[in-house]
Amino acid sequence: MTIAADTRARLLADLVVAPGESADLTRRDTGWSGNALKPQAKESLAKNIARLSDAQELLWASDQYALLIVLQAMDAAGKDSAIEHVMTGVNPQGVHVVSFKKPSSEELDHDFLWRTAKALPEKGRIGIFNRSHYEEVVALRVHPGWLEAQRLPPGERDEAFWQERYEDINAFERHLERNGTKIVKFFLHVSKETQKQRFFARLDTPGKEWKFNAADVDERERWDDYMGAFEAAISATSTAWAPWYVIPADHKWLTQALVAAVIVETLEALDLRWPEVSPEEHAANIEARKRLEAEA
Repeated sequence: MTIAADTRARLLADLVVAPGESADLTRRDTGWSGNALKPQAKESLAKNIARLSDAQELLWASDQYALLIVLQAMDAAGKDSAIEHVMTGVNPQGVHVVSFKKPSSEELDHDFLWRTAKALPEKGRIGIFNRSHYEEVVALRVHPGWLEAQRLPPGERDEAFWQERYEDINAFERHLERNGTKIVKFFLHVSKETQKQRFFARLDTPGKEWKFNAADVDERERWDDYMGAFEAAISATSTAWAPWYVIPADHKWLTQALVAAVIVETLEALDLRWPEVSPEEHAANIEARKRLEAEA
């Protein structure tokens, strides 16, 4: 059974954080209704993968917009698998994935958005940030001592400091949107218990232990701090031009279906058109056709 269009619209509306409203992560379900939606979700994902393939080709051909997808989450929330499954049918030439790690010395010599600007997708392409500039207002807010490496001007690292960073991010994203880069942001909302289960799965499954990082357990101990930082950042930066979607992440099949649905809706809302051929080009094409037909 396919999810009806009106039902899908209501589901997606429930996921978005309205501008000016609190993300209120504590009230958002990380699992929804267990396996009840699994058949519909899997069918929806398959259909949206096909729609996304067509939409990406049109995005490439029209060469008018770029799409930037931002993925943020706690460890083991399913960012990598979402990228793998949702983008499985897309031409890899049209997609670029960037994972931001610890900043280099060169990056630390610039403002905190510099390395993000360098990695933006060009028009006609889809860019995916697996972690992003939002680490600057999440991880660094949980670990304010890390700010010292940025050698910032003197000043208090208080609430006003973080509000200014939110303002900078909003202005940066507004600039991108005005210049043709459409932005959609996902927070994959996983429960602490599900994260624990996935950590154990990495440790216990042959060939998967390499994916486990003992340092992730250290960050897990700061769970409440991270949830507070994510909630504050999402609430302050979900805008009409760059909305945040809070995606339930306890079931990867549901996460992938919802992410795919949002991306497809976002691309199709751009109302792109295939490039038009000029009369001169059309005449040249007719002549070229005649030459092809005349070949022995």
